[in-house]
Amino acid sequence: MTPPPPRGTRRRDRDLDDILRLTKRRRERGRGNRKQRAKIFFGALIVLMLVLLVTGVGAVAKFQSSCDLSQLRQVQIGENSFVYAADGSTLGSIPAERNRTPVTLRKVSLWERKATVAIEDHRFYNHGGVDYYGIARAAWQDLQAGHVVQGGSTITQQLVRNLYISKERTFKRKLKEVCLAIKLSRRWSKDRILNEYLNQVYYGNHAYGIEAAAQTYYSEHAYQLGLGQAALLAGLPQAPTTYDPLHRPATAIARRDEVLRAMLVNGYITPKQYRVAVAQRKLRLRPGKLYTRIKEPYFFSYVRDQLIAEYGSSTVRSGGLRVYTTINPRLQRAAQRAIKDTLYLRDDPAAAVVSINPANGYIRAMTAVTPGRTGNQFNLVAQARRQPGSTFKVFVLTAAINEGMNPDTTYYTSAPFHYQPDPYTPAWDVQTYDHSYAGSISVTQGTLRSDNTVYAQLTLDVGPDKVAQMAHRLGIRSKLDVVPAMGLGADAISPLEEASAYATLDAGGVYSRPTAIKEVKLANGKVDTDAGWGKPHRKRVISDGVAWEVTRILQQNVLGGTGVGAYFGRPAAGKTGTTDNHADAWFSGYVPQLQATVWVGYPQGEIPMTNVHGISVQGGSFPATIWHLFMEAAVASKAALDWPQPLNPVVWQPWTKGQYGSTYAPPPPTYYNPPTSTSTQTTTGKAPPPPPPVEPPPPPVEPPPPPPIPPPPPPPEPPPSPPPVP
Repeated sequence: MTPPPPRGTRRRDRDLDDILRLTKRRRERGRGNRKQRAKIFFGALIVLMLVLLVTGVGAVAKFQSSCDLSQLRQVQIGENSFVYAADGSTLGSIPAERNRTPVTLRKVSLWERKATVAIEDHRFYNHGGVDYYGIARAAWQDLQAGHVVQGGSTITQQLVRNLYISKERTFKRKLKEVCLAIKLSRRWSKDRILNEYLNQVYYGNHAYGIEAAAQTYYSEHAYQLGLGQAALLAGLPQAPTTYDPLHRPATAIARRDEVLRAMLVNGYITPKQYRVAVAQRKLRLRPGKLYTRIKEPYFFSYVRDQLIAEYGSSTVRSGGLRVYTTINPRLQRAAQRAIKDTLYLRDDPAAAVVSINPANGYIRAMTAVTPGRTGNQFNLVAQARRQPGSTFKVFVLTAAINEGMNPDTTYYTSAPFHYQPDPYTPAWDVQTYDHSYAGSISVTQGTLRSDNTVYAQLTLDVGPDKVAQMAHRLGIRSKLDVVPAMGLGADAISPLEEASAYATLDAGGVYSRPTAIKEVKLANGKVDTDAGWGKPHRKRVISDGVAWEVTRILQQNVLGGTGVGAYFGRPAAGKTGTTDNHADAWFSGYVPQLQATVWVGYPQGEIPMTNVHGISVQGGSFPATIWHLFMEAAVASKAALDWPQPLNPVVWQPWTKGQYGSTYAPPPPTYYNPPTSTSTQTTTGKAPPPPPPVEPPPPPVEPPPPPPIPPPPPPPEPPPSPPPVP
């Protein structure tokens, strides 16, 4: 016995029979009613002519001039700008009020094309831009009602309305629309008109154009749309809010079925295809996140800010930019994994990692993790500025070696240090962290111990002004207060700045401007060459001999100094840093192919990290561990290299500076002034030029005031203690 058909099947079969009978009747009636339609058309045409005669010859001339395509400017709806990683993967779309991604007609599903024509303009391929019968019918109904009640617009007319004229429903606007539609139809092919329409029409939920609609409702491309999906989307432009499938699924299904009936009547689908499509009562929507999801938010916001500075916010949001960046997703994942494997408790401090390729300044990783929190309210890598602690001592060391000081033979006394240049200045007292002192030691030994007393004396002997100038030359861009305590890391800087300065040392003394954007393609597909994206901005700032000597000492620091927690079995150089009360902890280091800086702290303020996993956080603990884990994964596939011998070794000079800065007079705070040169010097195959001379501070107009009270220095680096195993 044959089972009864499912509920509703008989009714749909009756509907299908009615549709087929209607189609047959419509074709038969079409031949007999041509005369009647012609009468209606000519009647409407007479009405239009009377209106034109009444308005006068001047109005006709004005109307003709307004119906000139060449004199009209196309209204720009705009399109989204997208940002891509170095491997071509999408990082996200810059948020915009209107989501739009234009596509060519061949990248639109054939079902979507047929559905749109069937429901919007079934005679689209037969008329010259205007369906006269539809216009006549609409005009007759408008005259009977005394106002505009029916449009009767073709796809071409709708396109003209979207591109060139307002959407007010007046008789004058309708005449202008008709005129422009006819001219546009003569100038453009049918495929071009349909393509432009599909890329311009509004589908609801901020989606303009069929590609944005497919992504918004189905997380698919326009060419992937099936019959039911295409019919649903084709029905939305008439009333996007009324037929919104996300909030009104029942009305959306009814509208979809109406589109399917139109496709059947016009011969675009078979009765079987119609039955199968209308039998599907679930929409199976998959709302997309293409226009809302952002990967790598810290780096993304950094790129967006650079784009806005170059193009303005309006162009960035809706100018259709395609932005190709330097970020490496594999290194991003390695950085995030290193942080999460080290700081995994909800109350743990945050950590940030930024990594730079020293050969060209490309930013390869930029990320931060705040345990127990989500979101990207503040860029801890590029915007946050915190005291770097003892990592800043590297700039003091570089300035001293640049002056000819031999760090292995120059001795200072490791002992409690007292400095008071005159009776009117409060004394500056510096001690080591654990109050242990080594007596007479070299600067190299003082570096490995991160001895504050040694570096307080060295900062005074070199001159805080020379230290500030060196920090700026290497890559620090923040304002620096030129006081003796600056050599111990009292000035606040960002992780990105510190990474850039250490990358300069890694590159043998050649500074490369940190680069996040390699290339920007404009909406017309052309690469923007005027902005200089991706071009190397390199400049030698110190000799390769000075950089090599600093790197040599920092290598020893990783092997047997405060940075032993960062050692991972290959040549590496780096320095730890811990600030007052353990509020910030750092590790900055590099291998020949890659540089990385790690910062650990609480974003909401300088909160002491004195009990994290049972220990007080220091640069040699969690920051060094994170750096170790990240770098080990980042360069696993690269050869273990060492830094080449310098072409210009340092010529040591007798160190006769100072006696604790007896000639030191504090100048005003220094600011970074970008160099006018954008040369692309490299050191390959050529001996580098000697280092540029250090400009002396400008002479004061008046006698300098007494030195300001120096801020208390951060404590010296304590001996590292490895964190407990998670």
